[in-house]
Amino acid sequence: MTEKNYLINEWFYSLQGEGIRSGTPNLFLRFSACNLSCSKETEGFDCDTEFVSGKKWTLDEIVKNLKDCSPDVNWIILTGGEPTLQLDDEIIDRLHREGYKLAIETNGTKAVSPKIDWITVSPKTAEHAVQQKTANEVKYVRSFGMGIPKTSIEAQHYLISPAFEGDTVPQKNIDWCIQLVKENPSWRLSLQTHKLLRIR
Repeated sequence: MTEKNYLINEWFYSLQGEGIRSGTPNLFLRFSACNLSCSKETEGFDCDTEFVSGKKWTLDEIVKNLKDCSPDVNWIILTGGEPTLQLDDEIIDRLHREGYKLAIETNGTKAVSPKIDWITVSPKTAEHAVQQKTANEVKYVRSFGMGIPKTSIEAQHYLISPAFEGDTVPQKNIDWCIQLVKENPSWRLSLQTHKLLRIR
């Protein structure tokens, strides 16, 4: 039987740059492909992640590559693109058996396996299209003038992140998001510190 392949854009070892787990060391496994196309005109920001290219890897190869990045770290962030397009029980169960805890960053348009240890939903579509209704944290990117979300997701943490434009975040976006949080204290500010620090 032919071993299954996964289309992977890249993997690397770095610090989580945003959200409640910001500052923690993680392995990042970026899946290729996405089911959305974000633009400033529709979502208030342009997608800044290259996830189109990729190479097919077997599960054994993926595990080896991750262990080569760092044999000691035990958290993997499954990201993309949109990781739920490829994520299945086979890879989840294998990575758990290898001793990893799994976090996912998803747009929420497909349901996430309950086996995932930490779920971050960052919606980039209308709320009625969001299928993942629970999360550890939900994060919305906001540009100047965009209102506080009326989220359909039940989460432990609700985050607002000011939109970047290229490699910088306009001060007006930061000030706007600060004001949104001050007016809506159940939300908190989350900066994409990896971009500010220029780390992966």
